[in-house]
Amino acid sequence: MKKMTIIACLIILFGAVFLSGCQDNKSADSSQNSNAPGNSTSSVNPAGQFPITNDKTTLKVMVPENSVVKDFSTNEFTKYLEEKTNIHIDWEIIPSKSASEKLNLVLSGGDYPDVIMGFGVSNTQQMIYGSQGIFLPMNKMIDKYGVETKKMFQELPVVKESITAPDGNIYALPQTNECFHCDLPRRMWIYQPWLDKLGLKMPTTTDEFYEVLKAFKTKDPNGNGKADEIPLSGSPTGFYTSIDSFLMDAFIYNPGGDRIYLDKKKVVVPFDKPEWKDGLLYLHKLYSEGLLDHQSLTQDGNQLKQLGENPNTAVLGAVSAMHMGVFTEFYGKSNRWLEYKTVPPLKGPKGLQVATLEGYHSVGGGEFLITKAAKNPEAAFRLADFIYNEESTLRSTVGRPDQEWVKAQPGEIGINGKPAKWKQIANWGQVQNFNWGQTGISYRSNDLRLGEVANPEKPLEVVMYNEAKQKYDPYKPDISQVLPPLFFSNEQAGELSDLAKTINDYVNEMMARFVTGDADLDKEWSSYLSNLKKMNLERYLQIYQEAYDKKYKK
Repeated sequence: MKKMTIIACLIILFGAVFLSGCQDNKSADSSQNSNAPGNSTSSVNPAGQFPITNDKTTLKVMVPENSVVKDFSTNEFTKYLEEKTNIHIDWEIIPSKSASEKLNLVLSGGDYPDVIMGFGVSNTQQMIYGSQGIFLPMNKMIDKYGVETKKMFQELPVVKESITAPDGNIYALPQTNECFHCDLPRRMWIYQPWLDKLGLKMPTTTDEFYEVLKAFKTKDPNGNGKADEIPLSGSPTGFYTSIDSFLMDAFIYNPGGDRIYLDKKKVVVPFDKPEWKDGLLYLHKLYSEGLLDHQSLTQDGNQLKQLGENPNTAVLGAVSAMHMGVFTEFYGKSNRWLEYKTVPPLKGPKGLQVATLEGYHSVGGGEFLITKAAKNPEAAFRLADFIYNEESTLRSTVGRPDQEWVKAQPGEIGINGKPAKWKQIANWGQVQNFNWGQTGISYRSNDLRLGEVANPEKPLEVVMYNEAKQKYDPYKPDISQVLPPLFFSNEQAGELSDLAKTINDYVNEMMARFVTGDADLDKEWSSYLSNLKKMNLERYLQIYQEAYDKKYKK
């Protein structure tokens, strides 16, 4: 579902942008570029008219290899695009293991393809190479030709907001995948059969959750006469399985990751606040009483799944995770995954009850960039715009109509309970040659994703939608609290990469020590705050604030 986080990208890319520093830092004003829109030698037909060019046009596209795509050159979607648009793609396929290295070499070396697709080029690189004129701004092309792009912007405003650089230019188009339940990913799953056997209600507060865990530990809910139940577990490496991922939100808003969010347009973190200490005290209480699995701080995702799929007898009571497949097997022999239900956001001792919102997760930036080497950038843009079309998106991500998917019939119901739009009729996951395996750009809106015909034999998407809609959506915060994607300068990127690692490693280390009791919260909280100050937390937040203000402050 996700790309690399902003900071992870910056660590990789800092060296590449440093190499570019000696290049001429000219403005990317399209009027100064001989290959800019309006200066191309091949004519492009008006917006919405096909083919895109009357004469055959070739675009050189650099793309990372995809393990489930047999051959981009002979791929059925590639052939469909050429038939529809009269644009032939000359592919340069880069081994996935060396994709980042190759991208950096290309950008610093000057041998550019017409289009760079599927690399997730960072905002920092977009801003640096865009300002140098290497990446062409697409604003005027969007205005002139962007039928599907403008439709996407209108339906999902966060897309345009996310991809617009502080200078007002759009240098890259995104892969937009609006997954409804992914907006609210930090969930707690509890084993419903144990609640039923013990006559317990679904907990709604931190106190009630504590009492449920005590019952799981002491009342033998699996009925085997052994004290083998693990009331609550987790993992520091799993998919939203860290011990603070869900429970901390009952004490203070905790967005996870680098734990940065906005409070009235001020960039803040939760881990230097008194409420964070209150949450740590609660976690320590669970740990000290044997309600929180002691392996939660060290085990990996595979070990956690072994607990969830313990042979014959269930032993895992509750776990925070994105979905049940993190700690059980989807459609596995035990079928236990369907027996875990979500706990709604718990109300904390001060009344806080909130679900973490990832309001910008749907926008995978840096997926389609047109370079100054393109002889016909307008044709390249029109190709990208056409891929955002609904049928094109289905073809690129699922396959051919009437072979891998069909239009829904009257009366068929979608995942969201509304009349369906389409139905998948063929499964894939192995190497194939009829779609692009989600490489590059597409526009999968909620309307399209949730408009798939619900499959009663594979109810996962319906379950995930209903759990999120019914239990978490009512408690989501306003999107103004979510830090949007930001554009950092070369200098900011380098400074952030060092600060982020130092601070986050320390916060995670001290969380583990406080929870286990290795460090005394009452005695060492002040020194913890003092160390954060020495690690320059203030400067860390200032860099984010500067980047945020540069783009959003009016």
